[in-house]
Amino acid sequence: MWSQIRGYPLQAFIICHLAYMFSQVDLALFSYAIPSIRETFNVTDQAMAWVVSLSYTFGAIVQVYFGTLTDRFGRKNMLIFVTVTSSLLIAAHSIVPQSSAQIIIGGVAFSVGIIVMTALRALAMAAGGALYPATGAIVTEEAPARYRGILAGLLQTAFPLGAFFAALFAAPILDTFGWRPLFLVGLLSIPYIWVINSYLRETKRFKGHIAGSSFDKEKSRAKLIVLFAPEMRGRTVTLFFAQFIFVIAYGVSAVWLPTYLFDSRGMAQSDATYIVGIANGVAVIGYFIAAYVGEFVLTRRTTVTIWTLLGAGSFLCMIWLTSGYWDTLIVLCITTTFFYGTAAVKFAYIAEVFPTHLRATGLAVCSSLAVNLGIALGPLVVAYSKEDIGWDMAMSVVVAVPLGIAGLLYLRLKPIPSGLEVEEVDRRLSAGT
Repeated sequence: MWSQIRGYPLQAFIICHLAYMFSQVDLALFSYAIPSIRETFNVTDQAMAWVVSLSYTFGAIVQVYFGTLTDRFGRKNMLIFVTVTSSLLIAAHSIVPQSSAQIIIGGVAFSVGIIVMTALRALAMAAGGALYPATGAIVTEEAPARYRGILAGLLQTAFPLGAFFAALFAAPILDTFGWRPLFLVGLLSIPYIWVINSYLRETKRFKGHIAGSSFDKEKSRAKLIVLFAPEMRGRTVTLFFAQFIFVIAYGVSAVWLPTYLFDSRGMAQSDATYIVGIANGVAVIGYFIAAYVGEFVLTRRTTVTIWTLLGAGSFLCMIWLTSGYWDTLIVLCITTTFFYGTAAVKFAYIAEVFPTHLRATGLAVCSSLAVNLGIALGPLVVAYSKEDIGWDMAMSVVVAVPLGIAGLLYLRLKPIPSGLEVEEVDRRLSAGT
């Protein structure tokens, strides 16, 4: 394996992984800071949920457009642009104005500061999430066919590692300085632009697509309508809805878990932050195992189904069978190993089932769009339902049930043998073989 991936394929993977991880550090800071932000602006959980929902909905729409730009102007160019933009927008959270004036919208009170923060979150989501199709396309197109699934899957460890490192920053900074200085961490990724510009190159497959040597010129415009052409409609629709339903659950855990532990179990904010951060760090093990099983033991489709259903069961155990610090930490680590580990396999599958001229666009629609809309909906449902049925039941229903549905929906996808070149994958899917 080492002999095939060493050199530039490994170099491209590391650069993309670190860029993606910086982005996830920036985005994870908000969920850890929710209790403090809520107190500063004296707003309800419903208001905070609307901040998340509106920002992710806007981000979802813009990210699809960014996906088409990535297929038009290049993976490297867009990666540089969105890294700079996202970092500056995250840092700008630290200077959100603190005003006691409130505006009532739909029966929910929003302070001026929260409205400004919502706008910043929306723009940050649009830019930060655009790293997903850019980095995914680069790794998928540069990796050797036999190990493409492993590398594309392990790229997704940037999610939990970003949340883990964000927790290391968040816990001490929140306790000592409050939430505003915490967002200045976003500036740390600015110097990394030099690394991207100096050591990452545009992929040969993309250059071939631009030259028109291997791809139909009409399709090379990456119009969204092509994703719903007869030969691709089935995979596009199934992947979108499976991912959307899955991420309703993921959004709840990503946004509300620290607050759930703080409010429902009475843990200190630093303890809740450490528990969630450590669990995300341990989840990396699940990514490695899932990537290996999906590549060498089972098909990626089957691995996703098993990991998703195990994640649903272990999450219910964490909600109903734990109460203290250590038992919660242990069971949550098991949960994230399966629940979050599915990303290692899903991403590899989504990335390889779209041809090069539509890869970033397909990732933007079936992954970025679905992810953002799921995160926009899930936390909002919990914010309202917990008032009637309590934290425990709300978390159970809005996490475990969607995971179960998504796990079964993945079975509708066509199993694909690993180790095929992406062009062969497209040929087989188009031919129905």
